[in-house]
Amino acid sequence: MSATTLPRHDRSATEVGLNSRLAVWPLLLLSALYASGYWLPAALEWPIAAGFFTTVIGGGVFLLLFFGYWLSRRSISRRERWLTFGALLLTLTVSVALSHPSMGVMMVVIYGLPVVCMAWGAALWLSNFLPAGRRMAVGIGVFVLLFGALDLLRSDGIDGNQRPSLHFRWTPTNEDLYQASRQGKASPTPDDKLAPLMAVAGDWTQFRGPNREGAVRGVKLDLDWTNHPPKLIWKQRIGPAWSSMIVVGDHLFTQEQRGDIEAVVCLNTATGAELWSHEDRARFFDGQAGAGPRATPTFQDGKLYTLGATGLLHCFEAANGKLDWTADISAESGAPQRMWGYASSPLVAAGIVIVHAGGKDDKGVLAYQADSGKLVWSFAAGNMSYSSPQLIEFDGQQQVLFFGDQGLNAVDPQTGTALWTYAAPGKSWRATQPRRLGPMQVYFGSEDLGSVVLDLHHEQGTWSATRSWSSKALRPAYNDVVVHDGSIYGFDNDRLCCIRAADGKRQWKDGRFGHGQLLLLADQPALLVVSEQGELALIACNPEQFQELGRLPAIEGKTWNHPTFAHGRLYVRNDSEIACFEPKRLDEEMASR
Repeated sequence: MSATTLPRHDRSATEVGLNSRLAVWPLLLLSALYASGYWLPAALEWPIAAGFFTTVIGGGVFLLLFFGYWLSRRSISRRERWLTFGALLLTLTVSVALSHPSMGVMMVVIYGLPVVCMAWGAALWLSNFLPAGRRMAVGIGVFVLLFGALDLLRSDGIDGNQRPSLHFRWTPTNEDLYQASRQGKASPTPDDKLAPLMAVAGDWTQFRGPNREGAVRGVKLDLDWTNHPPKLIWKQRIGPAWSSMIVVGDHLFTQEQRGDIEAVVCLNTATGAELWSHEDRARFFDGQAGAGPRATPTFQDGKLYTLGATGLLHCFEAANGKLDWTADISAESGAPQRMWGYASSPLVAAGIVIVHAGGKDDKGVLAYQADSGKLVWSFAAGNMSYSSPQLIEFDGQQQVLFFGDQGLNAVDPQTGTALWTYAAPGKSWRATQPRRLGPMQVYFGSEDLGSVVLDLHHEQGTWSATRSWSSKALRPAYNDVVVHDGSIYGFDNDRLCCIRAADGKRQWKDGRFGHGQLLLLADQPALLVVSEQGELALIACNPEQFQELGRLPAIEGKTWNHPTFAHGRLYVRNDSEIACFEPKRLDEEMASR
């Protein structure tokens, strides 16, 4: 027998790995790199889309390398490698089957599986001295323990930096608590004899207010929040939704989810009491943003127009909630359900109600007769967008602008005839409003494009658009900008930013508010900021430097909804709370003297 030849029984013992050890340090290194890369997008202030895809792709690469290393190691037996890997796949499959509906495959695989593998790597390092059978048992124990723990959790969505909000699955959600608070409470019976509502000065009748610009005019507030903070008038629970609010007189309109019911709600602005509601058996949910409608109601000539997350477009008598007509834009356009729901806040112009549907060919944007709900025109505007139509006048001509995944389009509001197009295709979502900068200039922005300004040209009835400048200094995601005195203010990732309207050069970037929203107090000037954490902040509208004037807690929880300001009161909401604040007004105080 050769000196290098093992007896048959010894060779078998080595092959089953009774005394073999694995070089574990590569697995620990991969785990450390993945863990550091998980926080990298937020630390480097990468755009939301980049952070999301980095999380998904980074996790996929980590898992491939981890499993590739484990399965290719000949220092341990093939039996141990494949039985342990099979046990991992089995426990993963069972975990997905038993997981809370809010978790599903995405959360368990994208977020849970890498964590399990990192823990397994650490367990291998600690148990490497054990025989193969016991080492396998340790690994399987890690799988059962961690996947089992994962099945005890539910996800309440993720924040703008892709961080999940996890809670024990048996604890009540904010939606559960809201539903419990409604038990035994019947919705008020609408009064059909109420006079039609009429808009008055100071109302906030559409998404982001007058002209959809997010600007408050004709009001001056006391900016000394240390001595005169805004007064809380009322606060209460509300069903989940990312809709904003509009105000007409003493009526506040918004949307919410009530279990399997999608509701349009009218509240009294003074007390928060419900005046009327309309309910549809519809529910939209996605694992990132959660449940509920996304669009904001629109008021025009006594009517209220709303779009639900599943595509139900309604027209109501605003005073009492009587339903005049309904259209299903999903069926009308043939478009599949949006990844994050239909989010187009209806635009009413020239007696036409205009919304984005995302259908193929010319079914991108749909327009209906405001009085009857009859489809009158449509045009191609791309399939993917969470922006809303915008009405702007250039050179005496009203135009409806829409920003989608193919670029910026402008059409005649009465006929839908195309006026001009600026091609800007991209794979990142488009969720912000275009807005006028000058007599013949328009601004639009997204994470992938940054900020872009176009010069419009109108000669002999023909329109065209050319780029004036573009800049990556401000990359708005779903946070709209405001414009004041030659400067553009908005959120670049989770920080407030100011750029020059003339050329896009950054003037400053400071203040971390998460992925919040803001309003312009145009007569002061100042910015009212609602942070992603539900705080209110007051920022000087100063292109020279960032200056925070005050901050206070307003509502609790992730806050992506746009704030509303009407008749001297500020309204904020998120997916669980709605509140009304009354800042001290200087203009009224001066007028009374």
